[in-house]
Amino acid sequence: MILAGALKPGDLLQEARLGDELGMSRTPVREAIKRIEAEGLAVQEGRFLKVRTLTIPEVEEIFFLRQQLESYCARHATGIAPDLLDHLENRVVTLRTNGPGDEDEQRGVDDDLHHALARAAGNQMMLRAISDLRRRTCMFDHSQVPARFTVSCQEHVDILQALRAGDGERAGVLMGAHIAHARDAILARLSNPAGRPSR
Repeated sequence: MILAGALKPGDLLQEARLGDELGMSRTPVREAIKRIEAEGLAVQEGRFLKVRTLTIPEVEEIFFLRQQLESYCARHATGIAPDLLDHLENRVVTLRTNGPGDEDEQRGVDDDLHHALARAAGNQMMLRAISDLRRRTCMFDHSQVPARFTVSCQEHVDILQALRAGDGERAGVLMGAHIAHARDAILARLSNPAGRPSR
């Protein structure tokens, strides 16, 4: 519900109401809420637990760390299997062709690509850190920053093609730019939450 935007930053997470909406008892809802809080997607404010509202400094910090870690991973992912590169690129191209309608696939392609490159670098601690950092901004998908969709797909293709050519240095530079562009789009969205056109 958070990823789909049904629950927005600042919304209350109430066991009873969510249980009624989902047709579930309070126990699994309570466990899910605890997990959401542990993952940094919710925060306690007085007596209330709310969907976390990211601040601009938090976004800058998250993306600074992602840029460092994921650029490193991309530079060191040249040993990734060619068939996996083909599979990821085919999914990205199909997604770009079909458009952003399938939210689960859009999220899945993005996660799978970034995680595959992190795994290829061979550092499990880094993979876990990247997963955690990505989760903290996961609500900013194409529905929140729609202008990023087509551009992001092309950036993914460029990174994969650099790896296919064995050019880890270029892949690292491209990944750094890709993450910087995502950061800038999210910061612009936070600065203009109503989506008003800038002057």
